[in-house]
Amino acid sequence: MPATESNPATAVERALNILEAAAQRREGLTNSEISRKLGIPKSSASYILRTLERRGYLRRDAETGRYRLGLKILSLGGDAQGNLDIADVALPFMRALVEKFRLTVHLAVLDQGEAVYIEKVEAPGFFKVNTWVGRRMFLHSTSVGKCLMAWLPKQDVETVVRQQGLKKRTPKTITTVSKLLSELEHVKQTGYAVDDEENSLGARCLGAPIFDALGNVIAAIGASGTLTQMDEANMPKIIEALRDMARRITRQLLRSGVAGAA
Repeated sequence: MPATESNPATAVERALNILEAAAQRREGLTNSEISRKLGIPKSSASYILRTLERRGYLRRDAETGRYRLGLKILSLGGDAQGNLDIADVALPFMRALVEKFRLTVHLAVLDQGEAVYIEKVEAPGFFKVNTWVGRRMFLHSTSVGKCLMAWLPKQDVETVVRQQGLKKRTPKTITTVSKLLSELEHVKQTGYAVDDEENSLGARCLGAPIFDALGNVIAAIGASGTLTQMDEANMPKIIEALRDMARRITRQLLRSGVAGAA
């Protein structure tokens, strides 16, 4: 069936595209921006937006006319609100890291055996990391993924490996359980993780865990850059700053009650 406004599948896809676009823009989007960005006729976009607003999935700012995610969308995922709160707390710290080191910084959480980016601050310059909020990444080949997995019980790690596998992303990717377990133990001992061209050749990433009140890892913050940006001389400074930021985010979450402080 050709894609027409009367095609239900087309309308559903457009609605989902609008929700995804709104999720990626903290300040929201206007009807015109959504129409232009997604290639949807303005009249169709307006109809879908009104429907999503009426159902509570979007909310419209009366002054700016911008649409942002509504509370209804948060109820569909058990931890969605918590993740948004973590992102709000972490964002100023992430921006400070970007300003200091000019590296791209991500915030990720564990979901169904994968690392999911819930916030990103892009570094200035020509080198851009091909990631976005909502992107799912392997645990075994990323620094944030290793942080999210390192504090899990061994049986949970083995379950993830059985379900997701250990896909070889580059010649440097860890592809055996024994080596992965050894790497995760090192992460626990040092408090940081390294992705040394394991997910993408030419890129190096560092990660540090963020904890809740019970000592469980609830998120991970990671910095990504080129091999030149993260050479032998720079890595110790970046690692220490990353671990410090992760500790400060943890403390802020505990103070605010987001991380389950008693």
